Amino acid sequence: MNYWLMKSEEHEYSIDQLKEDGHTHWDGVRNYQARNFMRDDMKIGDRVLYYHSNSKPTGVVGLATVCREGYPDFTAWDPKDKHFDPKTQKDAPTWIMVDIAFDQKFDACVELAALKANAKLEEMKVVQRGQRLSVQPVEKKHFNEVCRMAGAKP
Repeated sequence: MNYWLMKSEEHEYSIDQLKEDGHTHWDGVRNYQARNFMRDDMKIGDRVLYYHSNSKPTGVVGLATVCREGYPDFTAWDPKDKHFDPKTQKDAPTWIMVDIAFDQKFDACVELAALKANAKLEEMKVVQRGQRLSVQPVEKKHFNEVCRMAGAKP
């Protein structure tokens, strides 16, 4: 099993929306490294720290699980979609998405400042300078520590 942190702007797709929907496709990723994680490494059953970015506060707000492995991101082919990419072809898709399912919402956000202040998380990618990927791997020990901070069972 792998562990991930996936970032979403709260006003774009919040943990509350995921809870309401039950599951969703994770579309619109337009970074090659993040795409490669989704295409090559994410597997059904992998656990996800759901992170609200560009919100007040920013931080981990809940948990999800990968419920469908990588497949072509169809938003890239839709000229009306904000994630449209005219260069990608249906017979050779550039962009990939996965599906995730809601697990739980934390009682309170585990804020980025708290993550940075925790010495056990100093090697976690999200707390390191310049780490801006919207999809990034997380070590199991870091996943468990964030859950502990939230008062949640991993």
